Amino acid sequence: MQAPSLVLYTDSSPNGFKITIALEEMGLAYRLEHVRIEHGEHMQPDFLALNPAGRIPVLVDRDADIVLFESAAILLYLAQLSGQLLDQAAQPRWAAITWLMYHSASMGPLLGQRVHFECFEAVPNPAALQRYRSLTESTFETLDQHLASRSWLAGDAYSIADIATFAWLHIAALVGFDFSAYRHLVRWYRQVERRPAVQRGICLPAPATGP
Repeated sequence: MQAPSLVLYTDSSPNGFKITIALEEMGLAYRLEHVRIEHGEHMQPDFLALNPAGRIPVLVDRDADIVLFESAAILLYLAQLSGQLLDQAAQPRWAAITWLMYHSASMGPLLGQRVHFECFEAVPNPAALQRYRSLTESTFETLDQHLASRSWLAGDAYSIADIATFAWLHIAALVGFDFSAYRHLVRWYRQVERRPAVQRGICLPAPATGP
């Protein structure tokens, strides 16, 4: 049997889960290479040759001779490759891209900083913690208001924007960040969580654990 063209280098993290979920949703054949960050494998020369920033995920398409890093870029590539999860009609397509960019520029980085200061900072930093709690709560409110009048982030169809946003909220829920006050966001979160491909994706290469 011919080896899959797609090779995903990843670990159990929100950015990695975005891509495993997408690949499972799209039904694309791929080979998974587990990059164990706790062992420093992301800083080894072979991995740095793929992503000089030393971060997962990285997707290699061997047939096309393409190497991609940054989860949003990978999601866009996979949507184009598969013809799935990114509507071809202009309005929903650009809505999905807009919310994907919102996630990449705002939601993901803010939640990442809150996870650090709330769960892993050795010396408590109350000012930083308060800042990132406030900013993430504002993000939850933005998403909640947007989802009050639509089923999915881009409208009527599930898309790569939903995948990206869910992956970080999955980690937020895992470490105990409470967004239960935002009922539209919770409804959407449960709707994504029930999808079989999502359940598979958040277990690859292994389920994440809390702090």
